[in-house]
Amino acid sequence: MSTPTIKSATASDEAAVIAAVTLAFSTDPVVRWIYPNPQQYLTAMPLLVKAVGGKAVTHGSAYYVEGYAGAALWLPPDVHPNAEELSAVIQRTVAERERGALPAIAEQRGKYHPTEPYWDLRYIGVEAIHQGHGYGAALMQHALRVCDQDQRLAYLESSNPRNLSLYSRCGFELLGTIQAGGSPPLFPMLRKPR
Repeated sequence: MSTPTIKSATASDEAAVIAAVTLAFSTDPVVRWIYPNPQQYLTAMPLLVKAVGGKAVTHGSAYYVEGYAGAALWLPPDVHPNAEELSAVIQRTVAERERGALPAIAEQRGKYHPTEPYWDLRYIGVEAIHQGHGYGAALMQHALRVCDQDQRLAYLESSNPRNLSLYSRCGFELLGTIQAGGSPPLFPMLRKPR
């Protein structure tokens, strides 16, 4: 198997990268708990991805597999999602029942975030028809080289337990479990630089 080509996304790639993440997360337990209706998911997920991880493109820390089979959106240290945009997307697109659990989830998430500056993996995913070719691992390793060069922590919250083994192989350690209001679990994980 050949090594996948990983590219840095520019503004002209943003829509394709968001589409790649949207397709990759179509069976994600947490995301589909938030957006159980397919039409709702396909309409709202691109808005959520842009609000949560869109700054990765402007900071040069959004990566994709050539052909957009998969993508990863990393926020650099001290860069955070657009809170105002995120709040507006949640208010417009998330049903009241799920929206009611989000403050408790956010509170739990805050307990696991590192206190020192860190690289924050907001999304990484490979479209189902392209899985099993090493694209996810290649995307992860590409970004982790930057974390290691910067000597910074890397943090993520896995919304799919199937991905925990990949993250563990990449050096991430499980910190705990986040869950509220009937949500599927989120798994906060931290990796020290090498």
